[in-house]
Amino acid sequence: MATHENTAAPSEPGGARTVGSDDYALSRVPRDKRLGFWTMLLQWLAQSGSISQFTLGATIGVGMSFAGAFWAFTLGAVILEVVIFAIGLAGMREGLATPLLTRWAGFGRNGSALVSLVISISLVGWFGVQNTIFGDSVASLVGGPSWLWCVVAGAAITVLVIFGFRYMAVFAKIVTPLFFAMVAWSVTDALSEHSLSELIHSPAPGQAIPLSVAATAIAGGYMTGAIVSPEMTRYNRKGSHVFLQSASSMILSEYIVGLTGVLLGHMVGNGQVSQIVLSTSGVFGVLVVLMSTAKINDWNLYGSSLGVVNFFQVVFAKRLHRGAVTIVLGIAGTVLSAVGIMTHFTDFLSVLGVAIPPVGGIIVAEYWVVRRMRAPLDATRDAGALPATSPTWVPMSLVIWAAAFCVGKFYDGGIPALNSLLTAFVLYAVLGLAGWIRPYGTTTVEDHPGIAGTTTPAASGTAPVGAP
Repeated sequence: MATHENTAAPSEPGGARTVGSDDYALSRVPRDKRLGFWTMLLQWLAQSGSISQFTLGATIGVGMSFAGAFWAFTLGAVILEVVIFAIGLAGMREGLATPLLTRWAGFGRNGSALVSLVISISLVGWFGVQNTIFGDSVASLVGGPSWLWCVVAGAAITVLVIFGFRYMAVFAKIVTPLFFAMVAWSVTDALSEHSLSELIHSPAPGQAIPLSVAATAIAGGYMTGAIVSPEMTRYNRKGSHVFLQSASSMILSEYIVGLTGVLLGHMVGNGQVSQIVLSTSGVFGVLVVLMSTAKINDWNLYGSSLGVVNFFQVVFAKRLHRGAVTIVLGIAGTVLSAVGIMTHFTDFLSVLGVAIPPVGGIIVAEYWVVRRMRAPLDATRDAGALPATSPTWVPMSLVIWAAAFCVGKFYDGGIPALNSLLTAFVLYAVLGLAGWIRPYGTTTVEDHPGIAGTTTPAASGTAPVGAP
C-alpha cells in the first residue's frame, strides 16, 4: 500500500511504491492531519488495557492494604501525568515525535541521534520481552509451543505498525471496548462470591511493601512511555485534549484496572491473577487479550521505528522509510522473542529505563524554562515546516544526562526513574538560566531524502547558536 496522506514521505529510488506509512517520521504532523478528541482518547485508553496492569495491582495488593495501594497508585499517577503533560504538550504544539523534537529541545542534531539510539533499543527490546511473555502465557493456557504464539503476535503487531498511526487508531476503536467488556465480565464473575467490603478492608496477605517501593513500580514502569508520549500527542489538535486524554488513561489504568488488581490480589493471596481473567473467557477472551497485547505493544515498535529513522538520517545521512524500518525491527524482535533470547536482556533494558527519563527532564527544562533553542520552532510552527537549521552539539546536555543517569542508577532513595528525571531538569534549568548551556555549530536540516545535513560554524566563528 502506498504511503497515505503524508506529503513528507519520500518515494523509493526510481519512483517505486513504498510499503506502509512514513507517518511524518522526519517532519511536523500537519494541522489538517491531526485526529479528533474521541479517536485519540481511545488510543490513550487502549494503553490502559493490559493484563500486566492487573498483575501489577495484585502484586502490590499482596503487600499493601487497599488504602495504602490507593495512595501508591495516586502518587504514581500524579507523577506520570505531570511528565506526560509537560512533554506531550510540547509534542502537540510542534507536531514532532521525541527523537526529532530533541534537536531543538536540549540535545542538538548529533545529540538527538544518541537519544534516538537509546530509545530505539529500549523500545524494541521491550517489544520482544512483552512478546515473549504473551507467548508463554497463551501457551500455558491453550497449549501449543510458546515460540509459535510469539510469531503470531509479533507478526500481527508488525503488520499493524507498518501502516502507521491511523490504522493503529482504528484498531484501538475495535479492541479497547472489547477488552474492557471482557475483563469486566471476568472480574465481576470472580469477585461475585466474595464480599467487596471485606476485600477492601482486609489486611495485606503477604509481606509488607513500602509506599516508596510501590510508587516506584507504578511510576517507574511506565516512565519511558511518558517520555515518548509526543509520538502520540503530535496527532492531537489541542493542549486541553492532551491533558484530558492522558488523565483519563491514568484514571482508568491506575484507579480502575490497578485497584481492581489489588482486590484480586487480596482474594487469591498472590499476584498470579492473569488466569482469572483468561480462564473464564474462553477462546474469545484469548483472542481479545491477543488483540489488546498488540494494541499496547504496537507503541513499542512504533516508537522504535521513529527513533531509528532519525538516527540513520543524522549518523549516515540516509533517509529511511519508517514502514521498511518497522518490518526489520518487527522481524528481529519477533525472532529473538521466539527463540527465548529477549528475557535475558531485561536487566539491560531496566538500565536503559533509568537512562531515558533524564531525556524528558532536559526536554521540559529547555522547552518550557530555558527556551534557548526554541525560537526556530516558534518561528516555523504556523507554517508547519521545520526550521532551516538546528544546533549541532550541546555538550553540557550530555554531561547532565550522564550525571542524572548516575543519580537514578546509584542513589538508593526515592524512585530511580523520577530521581534521574528531576536531576536532569534541575541541572539543565539552573545551568541554562545561568548561561552555561550553549549549543555549538549549526546544521542544515535535511528537507529531502538523500540530502545530508551540513555542519557550519556558528555565525561569529566562536559564539554558539542560541547565545544572547
